[in-house]
Amino acid sequence: MAKNEFVCDCNVIHQNVVDNTSKSMLDADTFNKLAEFFKILGDITRVKILFALDQNEMCVCDIANVLKMSKSSISHQLGTLRRSGIVKCRKSGKEVFYMLDDNHIKEVFEIGLEHIEHKK
Repeated sequence: MAKNEFVCDCNVIHQNVVDNTSKSMLDADTFNKLAEFFKILGDITRVKILFALDQNEMCVCDIANVLKMSKSSISHQLGTLRRSGIVKCRKSGKEVFYMLDDNHIKEVFEIGLEHIEHKK
């Protein structure tokens, strides 16, 4: 059997590193919210919607046409994204337009995309 070169087989604890890291650990609620944020982004339809909204503010009909999906399925996903604070909407007459919630969401999405493109 081949030895795993990435297994730490030393018995040295770097106490200053452990202490510094332990002090900066977040509370369980924050970790749960962060995990949920990334879980929401872990759906291909929602990622496609975010890509579309990173390009333009759009209504459900426009997104459905771009993604070649039903308005109902897009509305369902937009609801999930909106409740999670990832997208927001504005009403103009009878139309509702969706957009990324803020620059943080835009940056997270674009940095993730840049990371994937860089790894090709």
